[in-house]
Amino acid sequence: MVSTLPLSADSVVRAVDSQVSSRLGDEVAILELDQGVYFGLNDTGAFLWNLMQSPVRVNEMHAALVEEYEVDATTAEEDLLRVLGELCDAGLVEHVELN
Repeated sequence: MVSTLPLSADSVVRAVDSQVSSRLGDEVAILELDQGVYFGLNDTGAFLWNLMQSPVRVNEMHAALVEEYEVDATTAEEDLLRVLGELCDAGLVEHVELN
């Protein structure tokens, strides 16, 4: 079930089915097929995108980001929520509820 509720640490997100993506070196290029939206992510965004290929909790993504990039928790949370918001707005990520 897809939800449009605001994201929280316990939210579960995933990449939408109506997209294709490809690694380009350390980056990733994403094309949303229904609207034709193109989106590019840097290496950190590509790391997060890889995690979202199956449903994943936001707090699990946060922990992985802090561990992988040795960034402080506050900065990681702010950046993660910003990127997730941009991807949701572009129709590339959906907030899902697990039954």
